[in-house]
Amino acid sequence: MAGNNYDFRSGRNPFSDSEQRIGRGQSYQPERSRQTYSYPVNGQSRQRASDRPRQQVSASRQGTAFVNRRPDSSAKGQTGRPAKPDNRIKQQTQPPKASSSTVSDAQAKGAAVNRFFRNWTIRESVDPLLLILVFVLLCIGLVMMFSASYTHSYYDKNGDALWYFRRQLLFAVAGVGIMLLVSKFNFEKLNSIIAPIAYFASLGLLMLTFLINLKKESDFKRWLDLGFISFQPSEIGKFTLILFLAYCMAKSYGLIQSNKIGKDNTRLRQIDERFTSKLRVFYKNASTMSMYYTLMYTFIISAMCLMVIIENHISCTILIFAMGVCMMWLGGVKKGYFIVLAVVVAIAVIYVVKNPDILPGYAGERIVAWLDKEYEPLGSRWQTNQSLRAIASGGPFGLGLGNSRQKHMYVSEPQNDFIFAIICEELGFVGGTVIICLFAALVWRAFHIAANVKSTFGALLIMGIALQIGIQVLVNIAVVTDTIPNTGISLPFFSYGGTSLMILLAEMGIALSVSRTSTIK
Repeated sequence: MAGNNYDFRSGRNPFSDSEQRIGRGQSYQPERSRQTYSYPVNGQSRQRASDRPRQQVSASRQGTAFVNRRPDSSAKGQTGRPAKPDNRIKQQTQPPKASSSTVSDAQAKGAAVNRFFRNWTIRESVDPLLLILVFVLLCIGLVMMFSASYTHSYYDKNGDALWYFRRQLLFAVAGVGIMLLVSKFNFEKLNSIIAPIAYFASLGLLMLTFLINLKKESDFKRWLDLGFISFQPSEIGKFTLILFLAYCMAKSYGLIQSNKIGKDNTRLRQIDERFTSKLRVFYKNASTMSMYYTLMYTFIISAMCLMVIIENHISCTILIFAMGVCMMWLGGVKKGYFIVLAVVVAIAVIYVVKNPDILPGYAGERIVAWLDKEYEPLGSRWQTNQSLRAIASGGPFGLGLGNSRQKHMYVSEPQNDFIFAIICEELGFVGGTVIICLFAALVWRAFHIAANVKSTFGALLIMGIALQIGIQVLVNIAVVTDTIPNTGISLPFFSYGGTSLMILLAEMGIALSVSRTSTIK
């Protein structure tokens, strides 16, 4: 029929015979037989796509360009509308679904990630009171550090009064982020090979610092300068010592207490059969084992003290020694050993005080200045005398925040070791007492958490961190008030020192991690 051919030159779409019948009102019965239409494409005759097999239609839709033409009347229904596209063709064009092996691999990876977070993190909430105390001390410390430092910063940093405060604030923000991140970490993962590796690595870092600074003329060889940052490796050594002692004591807690073991070793077998089975052939009774562990702890503490004292950092050596002795007490060492230790330490202190010349030049001079209050008022006694004047001028309620007079180039570097004197001058006796009470509350809360933790390692770890803060605060205040000789030790959360503050906040993050396992409600 002529109506079945399409005129490409005119672009006209003539009605087919069936459409002419519908227009004349006649009924239309679609033909069951499929007709073949041919039309030229690029000079060649080509069969209509709807009349080809399904495989050919799919191939032509994917790879062959069709000539634009209007839909044929044979593809229309009785209403004259275009028929719906073939669903079979749609299904072939959709992307293939993932195979069962791909799904199982994705599920396995997701399960591995969930297992990792479940094993390496703790979901319980932190102790709110401990967290509040940390933030309160940090905020007050930043305010007082700014108040104590802006005068010295203005003269020392070419008119930039905010230099110290800006850097301290930056390190504080970074430290808070580290603290919150570490608080999610499962502290029990440290009760492994990580603890001894960290301890011996810190010893190596201290030795490296000493060798690098060996050729320098300065007496102080405690700083390690990496170019972009400088810090004291002894700050890391303090924490790694606590970590390693907690690790060792958690393994042997109770084994060195003769009043709990007995000479028949019955309690010894009950405590840790696996750990003591290899050692029982070497030790005949509990007293021998107690001596063994006591000597081991003494060696661990002495090694760290030796590496710190060769850097001429006597104050940190005293702090590490005091921390180690307190950890031994908490670890269950026989009380009789402490009597012997106290006698030895007392004899050593008396001998050093009577003979200060045996110490390095600056340390011996400070002991002389501590004993003789009139010794070199413009020299070794200057900083201590100005500190005492600042505390005395503060009175009960202080001169007001920012109104200190001694910070105006009288107290040397008031933002560091002698910042507590500026606190007492500006906030008075009441303000200084409040700061001491906040530190005492922090230490008390840490010990309270330790008493409600099932893990022996976690209890020893958080108590060691609290002891480090408490002893450091006591030594700093004792120096400021001239109770002990002048020695350089900072006040936690208050004294200027970016890396020291970040390390301290990381330790508080571990303490918060331990608090997540506490039974305190």
